[in-house]
Amino acid sequence: MSTVILNEKDIARAITRISHEILERNKGAENIALVGIRTRGVTLSDRLQNKIKSIEKIEVAKGALDITLYRDDLGAGLQKPELKKTEITFALEGMHVILCDDVLFTGRTIRAAIDALMDFGRPASVQLAVLIDRGHRELPIRPDYVGKNIPTPKSKRVQVLLKEVDDEDKVIIQEPSN
Repeated sequence: MSTVILNEKDIARAITRISHEILERNKGAENIALVGIRTRGVTLSDRLQNKIKSIEKIEVAKGALDITLYRDDLGAGLQKPELKKTEITFALEGMHVILCDDVLFTGRTIRAAIDALMDFGRPASVQLAVLIDRGHRELPIRPDYVGKNIPTPKSKRVQVLLKEVDDEDKVIIQEPSN
């Protein structure tokens, strides 16, 4: 059983709000770079880039980050890693990098992303934008920009579906399958 907690319009409003918050905090779009964590974080960064461009008439730099080799559960052999491409074609030095991901849970993905990002240079700052923050942090990581806070039991699954990847926009909470 699943429950829809955000629909297409809710997601669009969250993207608009996050875009305005990014611009306000960074005093405009200069020296901003959006870096999406594969897979849906990249889609989120695409949408943020488009919204920022419509607001400021500036196209901010955008990249994609594959964190597979930086994951701390890789050695456990629980899954076969599938390497994807990291695409960062701009210098990070002096940039305010906004890492983008769909769901923030334990913080381990973000830790891996920061490690991966630092291999490409040293940005002026690293900020975090997530569509969903569901709590249950295991590491001291907190988002700078949040679409929606959704406290959930650890047993439930939060799934973000985005048109570009899943043919529809919605966020659902799924009951555990027994």
